[in-house]
This record gives sequence, structure tokens and C-alpha cells, in this order.
Amino acid sequence: MNRPAKTFKIGGDLEVNRLGFGAMRLTGNGIWGEPKDVDEAKRVLKRAIELGVNFIDTADSYGPAVSERLIGEALAPFPKGLVVATKGGLTRQGPNQWLPVGRPEYLAQQVEMSLRFLKTEVIDLWQLHRIDPKIPVEESLGVIAKLQQEGKIRHVGLSEVKPAEIERARKVIKIVSVQNLYNVGDRQHEDVLEYCEKGELGFIPWFPVAAGKLAQPGGKLDTIAKHHGVTVAQLSIAWLLHRSPVVLPIPGTSLTAHLEENLKAAEIHLSDTELSEIESAARSGRASSRLLVS
Repeated sequence: MNRPAKTFKIGGDLEVNRLGFGAMRLTGNGIWGEPKDVDEAKRVLKRAIELGVNFIDTADSYGPAVSERLIGEALAPFPKGLVVATKGGLTRQGPNQWLPVGRPEYLAQQVEMSLRFLKTEVIDLWQLHRIDPKIPVEESLGVIAKLQQEGKIRHVGLSEVKPAEIERARKVIKIVSVQNLYNVGDRQHEDVLEYCEKGELGFIPWFPVAAGKLAQPGGKLDTIAKHHGVTVAQLSIAWLLHRSPVVLPIPGTSLTAHLEENLKAAEIHLSDTELSEIESAARSGRASSRLLVS
């Protein structure tokens, strides 16, 4: 059996269990406003810690401010070893509406607000949620470097970027992680994952359990999942853990039962044969998609 590494050191010093928790879903519909059940949202956060999660990812735009506030209320002061990552640089105009703003004064304000909502004195990992096409990334990250020097930010990451953009950012500040869309059915950022592997940067896949047509009943993922007695979603998370030791999946949910189900994915051990079969099915799926588009 192929047994993936259990932990990863973000920035070389913050060791986390590789299966973390994404706190985006602890909000209302459209990632807007309060969750339907605030008490359950807090129970999810506390239960995650009980089950060994020590890496939680959020953003100031989730709610906005709702997710960060709930984390602060439920978990502060943070237990030793808990790494809470947040993001800034996306503004909200309504449900499912997102607009990048990378002005230095705005980002500085949002860092201060994140510290307040999370009830902490230092953000373990702050990530630029999107590069603002209207603002040179050197300006956006320049103020973040200043805040890092002041001790308000420990490490810095990026989100939805390509290798050339990471290289440009690294000329301004040390980058320790990248958060991009990535799952077994969507591999458009394979080049970024390879870049992160070479540089030992953490790669945080968002939308980690989407598998598209690969998840259909009777398909390869469904067959392997049934062999292990798990769901396709659990198998998709397990595949990410096997994919690379720098991958840090952060499946999210607003329900305790679903959280417990997701975290069981860390117990699934896939054989080399199964990994090859999944890879083959994924390649066939991508080829079919290209034929449909062309």
C-alpha cells in the first residue's frame, strides 16, 4: 500500500496534519451572511480540532468577515499547534459576487480586521486571494512585507496563480504556499503543483472533492470507492493526499457529520495499481472533454 506523508511543514516551521479544514462553508448561501445554524458552525470547528485538524483555512471575504469571526469566537485563544490561514484581496458586493482589490491601503486594513476577528496577534499564513490586474503585485505585497516585518503575519501565500506570477511575487516577499483550484477531475494547475514540489511550497487545492464525470455511478472512482467501502468524495480527498506530499487538502462543510466523514479519508490507503487506474480514468476524461470542446 502507498502510505502518504501525514504532515507537512508550512514555511519549513509550521507542521500541520495534511488533511485540514476549509471554513468557507461556515456562511450563508452564496458565501454571504450568517450560516443557517451558527451553533452548528461552531461545533464543526471545535469537532475538527478534537479530530486532529490543526490547519484551518478561511478568508476575510467569506461572509464577508463571518467565517473569521466564527473561528475567533469558537477557538480563540488558539490551541498550541493550530495554524489558521486567511486570505485578503477579494471584495464582496453580494452573494456569489467577488471583485479583486489589491490596493496596499485596503490590504493593510483587511489584515488588521482579520487579526481582530480571529482574536489573534499574528496570522500564521496570510494569502493574497487574487492578484488585482489593476495593481502591480509588487505594490500589493509590499505592504504585506511591511506587516510581516512588524510581526503581524508569519508566512505569506498566493491564490489562483501560475508559476510566472509566483516567481514575480517571490522577488518581493518569501512565498510558502499556493492555493489553486485542483482536484482529480480538474488538473489545469498541474504545472503549479510541480513548481510547488520543486520549491517545497505547500499546495492547497480548493474545490478538492469535485470529480465531474469521473464520479458517475459505475465509473472507475465509484468502483474503487466501493471496494474500500467509502464515498467517491472520500476517495477524491484520499487521492489528493497520495498525489504529492506538498498537497494540503482543505475540504469544507457546515455539518459535523459531514466533517467526520471527510476526515476519514486520511485512513484510506490506495495501492499503486489503484492510483494508476484513477490516473488513466482522469486522462480519458480530459481527452473526452477536449473532443467535445473542439
